[in-house]
Amino acid sequence: MARTFEILVLNQISPAGLERFPRQTYRVGRDAASPDAILVRSHDMHSMAIPDSVLGVGRAGAGTNNIPVKALSARGVPVFNAPGANANAVKELVLAGMLMAARNLPAALGFVAALPRSLDNAALNKKVEAGKKDFAGIELPSHTLGVIGLGKVGSLVADAAIRLGMDVLGYDPEITVEAAWSLPSQVKKAHSIEEVMRACQFISLHVPLLDVTRHLVSAKALELAQPGTVLLNFSREEIVDSAAVLAALDRGRLKYYVTDFPAGVFAGHLRVIALPHLGASTQEAEENCAVMVVDQLRDYLEDGNVQNAVNFPNVVMARESPYRIAAANANVPNMVGQISSAMAQAGLNIHNMINRSKGEMAYTLLDVDSPVVPEVIAAISGVQGVLCVRYLPQE
Repeated sequence: MARTFEILVLNQISPAGLERFPRQTYRVGRDAASPDAILVRSHDMHSMAIPDSVLGVGRAGAGTNNIPVKALSARGVPVFNAPGANANAVKELVLAGMLMAARNLPAALGFVAALPRSLDNAALNKKVEAGKKDFAGIELPSHTLGVIGLGKVGSLVADAAIRLGMDVLGYDPEITVEAAWSLPSQVKKAHSIEEVMRACQFISLHVPLLDVTRHLVSAKALELAQPGTVLLNFSREEIVDSAAVLAALDRGRLKYYVTDFPAGVFAGHLRVIALPHLGASTQEAEENCAVMVVDQLRDYLEDGNVQNAVNFPNVVMARESPYRIAAANANVPNMVGQISSAMAQAGLNIHNMINRSKGEMAYTLLDVDSPVVPEVIAAISGVQGVLCVRYLPQE
């Protein structure tokens, strides 16, 4: 009889994703007492007691700041996300932000909204004609966009800007081969953030929040910006030094700060276009994220394959036997040897195997030629450094 998995859902998740859990073998809901996996969007998991039964966590989005990744890693629990699933939605919002800033649309909208309703059309038109000069803007072609971070979103933004007639300068010292291949050839390579700050009238940030990227845009960096630069932040609030951005706005070094992360320090500032975290808030993005992360969770729970886990290496192996063992362990010498020895002592022949590592985590899939008894799993679990072992027989 096939095993039944329980999935604990902590947020509203698109039905397009939830429907991919087969009803015969999955129980999905908000009241799972001993869940095999957790599905989450924005719920803060740092303060919750995560049951020992949890084998994996799926984030229906990109960022995992709301998930205790380090603590889960110590338990051998992968944290999956959906990189790129919301990339087009974020790209479109970045373009909207650039256009709003270039044409002074927030101020123009505010001007029209404040006109007295008592005015007749003639008086209204007179005020509009007199006031519109205050909102004259610029067109995007012939201006330069600097893109800091050339992952999926950054690459899409760069491509869209080129199609709009802009010059694009890109900076990403950690760019992957895949991302580099996806970049339009017209994107010019910058060698430093300082180069981007000096050369561009629009600067868009698309980097993850890490210790090294916290306050990446600092007072020192902003001093290099051209007067009237538009800064767009659709990464994370802490990528910029908010106090430095505020000072740059007040001095005119920045014309606008466009962000998807409202902060109290910017409340009411006329040169801040703050959106309520709308980057992934489209029907399509929510569906894409849910479908992607559900498929990844299922592949892990049923076959042990790992794709797009922030704390695990990508490990995918086609089934060549109905008897599979999956093991997560500390990335230290001789772990594979000790696991193999435990299996050899039980008379198990390894038909196929794959082992990969990522930072301090290593992960192994082993297909064997015969059924595995619980004593073998216990022996592998007893190896120092092994964090989690699962036996995944194919029904």
